[in-house]
Amino acid sequence: MTLTPPAVPRLAATIVLVRDDPFEVLLVRRHEKAVFASALVFPGGAVDDDDDCDEWLPLLGSGVELPRNERAIRIAGIREVFEETGVLLASRPDGSDVEQPERATASFLDVVRASGGRLMLDDLHPFAHWITPEVAPRRFDTHFLLARAPKGQQPTPDGAEIVAVEWARPADVVRRAEHKEQPLMFPTLLNLMRLAESEDAASAIAAAQNRQPYTVLAAMEIGDDGSKKVVIPAEAGYGVTEHPFP
Repeated sequence: MTLTPPAVPRLAATIVLVRDDPFEVLLVRRHEKAVFASALVFPGGAVDDDDDCDEWLPLLGSGVELPRNERAIRIAGIREVFEETGVLLASRPDGSDVEQPERATASFLDVVRASGGRLMLDDLHPFAHWITPEVAPRRFDTHFLLARAPKGQQPTPDGAEIVAVEWARPADVVRRAEHKEQPLMFPTLLNLMRLAESEDAASAIAAAQNRQPYTVLAAMEIGDDGSKKVVIPAEAGYGVTEHPFP
């Protein structure tokens, strides 16, 4: 019997966008035809070729020295947040947040140019790194990045891929999931639990900066009763190692 090699995971970025007073995180809900549509997730998506082009270099306020793929991951995360919620993570030369632009058909490069701002890639902090199980037909190599929400901007769903947005306390969403009031994907649940350990954006960022990087390669196991579960190594540091397969 010939074994089919696992699919190559596609590079992706997810933004854990937080704000204070109260400490909340931005979550989105995808349209009804999306995979696991009823679940809340962090905004994000796959890295595109346009995220890895030299035209971005004059539009970067920090992070120019990052490895090329790291720059592309962070640019992709910022782009996905804008496309899905209308929030633009960019700063003016004086350090203030840009005004929220209107959604347009222009390329994301042109949107950033027109904003007068620059992308501060160093303000996106590595938070987690997950790779989809090898048995999955579609796989993602997802980098979770923690960032502060810009002031004066209000997230709204794009009305196509995203049908709802929600600011929520991390612990509240975890509690809703534990009471089976709100389905969450396993990576989302565990990273919300991790985020709930912090009291505000500053402490969450400090914890992320002090955390030893670890790549979580999830696996799927089948029990004697035929039930499926997702399993991760204890070394991932979440305090939880398995979850029923959705």
